[in-house]
Amino acid sequence: MNMIDRTSPAEQRWLLLIHQLPSKPAYFRVKIWRRLQRIGAVAVKSTVYALPANAETQEDFEWLLKEILEGGGEAMVCEARLIDGLSDAQVHALFDAARDEDYEAIANEARTLSARLEATRTAEEKAELRSQLGRLRKRLADVTAIDFFGATSRLSAESLIVELESRLAEDMEMGKEVPEMRPLTAADLKERVWITRKGVHVDRIACSWLIRRFIDPDAVIRFVPGKGYIPNAGEIRFDMFEGEITHEGDRCSFEVLLARAGITDPALQAIAEIVHDIDLKDAKFGREETTGIASLIAGICAAQPQDEQRIVHGGPVFDNLHQYFRAKRG
Repeated sequence: MNMIDRTSPAEQRWLLLIHQLPSKPAYFRVKIWRRLQRIGAVAVKSTVYALPANAETQEDFEWLLKEILEGGGEAMVCEARLIDGLSDAQVHALFDAARDEDYEAIANEARTLSARLEATRTAEEKAELRSQLGRLRKRLADVTAIDFFGATSRLSAESLIVELESRLAEDMEMGKEVPEMRPLTAADLKERVWITRKGVHVDRIACSWLIRRFIDPDAVIRFVPGKGYIPNAGEIRFDMFEGEITHEGDRCSFEVLLARAGITDPALQAIAEIVHDIDLKDAKFGREETTGIASLIAGICAAQPQDEQRIVHGGPVFDNLHQYFRAKRG
């Protein structure tokens, strides 16, 4: 019989709100559901909601507990460690899926505002767009506050909003010149330590493959938490918020890395279009190979919990895809 290590410092602790609400009034049930959404809780069972355990989330659940009891319901809050049936990784995925949905809604609204900006002519229309963009920025901040594990889609939503803010700012200050970022050279990218978020998926797997296959075969890639990492000298962050190479506007990190590294291989550009559509879920390029590659990457991520192993297993997928596009072009 295997013994469970109960002293592991890496174990995840969870707060669980177990509750039962009265059938009437209906608005009370809706009110509690909305409160659960606002604090970022996810349902692990129909009447059991989870949050990662810390002082702030405990206070959120305690206020909600009080509200449920005062409304005639029953509730309890407990701290738990998952042992069997549902893994920490599966619960992390529930949180990421919920936040990805929020971020994708924000990204879609940002794209709508961007299209409207193209057709905007009057000062009044632009002022209204700035107001709407301000509200969208506030929505993004609210979602970020409950993004406990760094969901992938944040980068896309953030970059779209930043791009819109820049366009509106340029419109207000036409005479102000924005300094152009110096292009990276091959020397800039050699012998560097590359940093990205834990829990890699298609964009980070593809970037890692590109780095080791075309930029620096001996590159060291490290995986860190999505929030709060302070880079050391010689490190390049990719596909991370405020990273040196990350989403820019409506481009994924793989697209940005190709451009910044000055790589113009048409086969890699085709791969970039596939990575873009899987990562941003906007069907911008609509390549026929996208669905199959998405399934392969999803399978690798499901089977390989370790980030380095995901990159190792993802490499041959992109190697073969690269050869396919080269042969197809030839």
